[in-house]
Amino acid sequence: MTERINLIVLFGGQSAEHDVSCVTATHVLRAVDTERYQVTAIGIDRNGTWHLAEDAMRALAAGPAALPAALDPSGPSSEPGTLMRRAGPAPGDTGTGPTTVVLPLLHGPLGEDGTVQGLLELSGVPYVGSGVLASSVAMDKVMAKVVLAQHGFVQAPWRSLREDHVGPTTASELAAELGLPVFVKPANMGSSVGVSKAKTVEDIDRALAVAFSYDEWVVLEAAVVGREIEVAVLGNRSPRASLPGEIVPGEEFYDYEDKYVTDGAELHVPAPLDDAHVAEVQQLAVRAFQALRCEGMARVDFFLDTVADRFVLNEVNTIPGFTPISMYPKMWEASGLAYPALIDELVRLAIERHGQRRRNTGR
Repeated sequence: MTERINLIVLFGGQSAEHDVSCVTATHVLRAVDTERYQVTAIGIDRNGTWHLAEDAMRALAAGPAALPAALDPSGPSSEPGTLMRRAGPAPGDTGTGPTTVVLPLLHGPLGEDGTVQGLLELSGVPYVGSGVLASSVAMDKVMAKVVLAQHGFVQAPWRSLREDHVGPTTASELAAELGLPVFVKPANMGSSVGVSKAKTVEDIDRALAVAFSYDEWVVLEAAVVGREIEVAVLGNRSPRASLPGEIVPGEEFYDYEDKYVTDGAELHVPAPLDDAHVAEVQQLAVRAFQALRCEGMARVDFFLDTVADRFVLNEVNTIPGFTPISMYPKMWEASGLAYPALIDELVRLAIERHGQRRRNTGR
């Protein structure tokens, strides 16, 4: 990439992961090479209004150290299309302007689930990460588990449940089927928001109420006794896997507080695994990435079952965090790809993918 690229950093959003997105955006801006990129920061507030984040851009112009701990999605508001056009034309729009690429850093519903990706497809602008299909399927834990099961991946025993299907005996039936403890999760959420570890039937009832406050569908998973192993995947048609990392939770499981508030978890990058386990989990991560038709980037999470000595696939995250404690950039750095170079590669992949799709759809 020799030309200067218009990079639109999209952050905030309406989901419960809004705050995580704002922190992620700050650390991406700190790593961006401003000699290579003309950065436009666009924030989406909790009500869904899009804003030109002028304060963030002024701070970036003053130097990375001037950026706040978390970007504020405020500033002049406008329609999404208007804001993106102000940042610069998409490839092919004029034939003369610089390339524009959108970097969506939106976690959770209405950002990571294919909705924004569909908007960007209709806008004709390249964007980092997976397309509509992979984003929506990976975001919905129920649908992702169905697809991954068809591809033969080992997963923890699980059941899905819709809110209006809950009856007075549901919790006891689920406990009998899956055993205790059991994890209860909203189907469409991340960052462990709304996730509970239920140790009793009464706990399941309470956990269902929490999970249903975030989504009408929930997934329940049998607990796996094992180590938490993660792998970063990067690429389009020929994806590659990073060295794996390991999370040792500071609490009973790696919940939101442990991730972003107490900082009690231990992060080991690379994970202390032998060569055979490293090769195996890297291969599984790439297979999962391809099974869900992911592109650009994803973090693939596993448990290493210490009893059966096998990897159990947990989930695939198509917009992983880029905060100071986030594993995705840490794993690539340990694999020899520094943060700024990682952003360069993600932008390159976005342009590559956009060109391929335009060739296919323009026939």
